[in-house]
Amino acid sequence: MSDRTVTLAQIEDARRAIAGRIVRTPTLLSPSLSERMGVPVCLKLEHRQTTGSFKLRGASNAMSRLSPEEKRRGVTAASTGNHGRALAYAAKLEGVRAVICMSRLVPGNKVDEIRRLGAEIRIVGNSQDDAQEEVDRLIAEEGLAMVPPFDDPAIIAGQGTMGLEIVEDVPEVDTVLVPVSGGGLAAGVAAAVKALRPQAKIIGVSMAAGAAMRASLDAGRPVLVEESESLADSLGGGIGLSNRHTFAMVRDLLDDVLLLSEDEIAAGITHAYAMEREIVEGAAAVGIGALLAGRIRASGPVVTILSGRNIDMTQHRRVVCGDKHMEEA
Repeated sequence: MSDRTVTLAQIEDARRAIAGRIVRTPTLLSPSLSERMGVPVCLKLEHRQTTGSFKLRGASNAMSRLSPEEKRRGVTAASTGNHGRALAYAAKLEGVRAVICMSRLVPGNKVDEIRRLGAEIRIVGNSQDDAQEEVDRLIAEEGLAMVPPFDDPAIIAGQGTMGLEIVEDVPEVDTVLVPVSGGGLAAGVAAAVKALRPQAKIIGVSMAAGAAMRASLDAGRPVLVEESESLADSLGGGIGLSNRHTFAMVRDLLDDVLLLSEDEIAAGITHAYAMEREIVEGAAAVGIGALLAGRIRASGPVVTILSGRNIDMTQHRRVVCGDKHMEEA
């Protein structure tokens, strides 16, 4: 195990730091998925978080670790949308300037929400890596503090607080399904769950179109991937060639990483709406999609994380009405 692994103690510290700043989201049984799987299947309803995604946990913990001088200068981050929204919200609570850098692939509804929270917006290039170049410039020229979207101990520990809640709510959990992009959520949840229940399996789920973490695991090192449009847009972006934390933690702690087709992701969105009465974005639906596709085998309770709800509602309507593709209706 890497000496850069985030520990259970750090995750417990994060829980204390963010108490009162985030919602402790419920974990509820899904009768339809339980019947299908033959074991209890529970949904961790993290899409009901204040900013509509799990990212508020990590952003709030990271903000709590900044010095007064860093807060005075302001914060910046590259984002595919949800981290930017969470950081904008956390910064607004403390009266801190926030500059969020995103690529042109980030959906307009997510950009609009970040702007509504008072953050400054920079749209740069066609990838997360292009957006990160603007972040690097802001750090060098304006002295802003970077709050990374995933590869940072404070971020990982904040996301890991969800793992504590999962084990509290489902003590006999056998399998946890977690969306995987840069790996902050997967690394944090896996660190918490494996520390408390070592026998539990942690299965990462991503999209087939440009899954950087899976490609990096296959290569044995962080690699670049070409980003493309996906219903699971929040899972886009690279993991960083100089990745210091999440790659090693995902490699060491996850039992598998599955990739889903766009049709399988669409099926997850549709099921969440039609059977669970929940509106979720594509990234949040991948666990359900994997269950529906018969990709998961479990001998005990399963928890799948619904990580966010920040989907464009026009797109959501097209998906649940049967148009699974990205083009306009």
